[in-house]
Amino acid sequence: MHLSEIGRIAETKWLETLELRKDMNIELAEFQVMPNHFHAIIMIGDNQYNSVSKIAQDGKTNNFIPQSKNLSSIIRGYKSTVTGFANNNNIDFGWQPRFHDHIIKSMDEYYRIANYIINNPASWLEDKFYTA
Repeated sequence: MHLSEIGRIAETKWLETLELRKDMNIELAEFQVMPNHFHAIIMIGDNQYNSVSKIAQDGKTNNFIPQSKNLSSIIRGYKSTVTGFANNNNIDFGWQPRFHDHIIKSMDEYYRIANYIINNPASWLEDKFYTA
């Protein structure tokens, strides 16, 4: 995939996620910036925000309010940073308003999804949003 300027920024900002969220024990696996979307596998390990003892301590697993230190906060921060760059540099750009997440439950599933991400650029010419 040949990335545009905003595509290169999207890639750079994704890689910065590790540095910005050291306290979350995350690992970035396969990812692919596409012209109109983004795929990524991210692993969030045990940390002070999601440990069993933390949940037992406050008795809550979700307060039904915007939360920090979870997958949604990672994606929200990432999208906000890329959007800010685009706005500051007059680049016509916008994200889809939501994101799709999926918990990978086996190594077979991991390999299938990782393979899909790695090979996604090969199917770009058939994408319904592709324009020459």
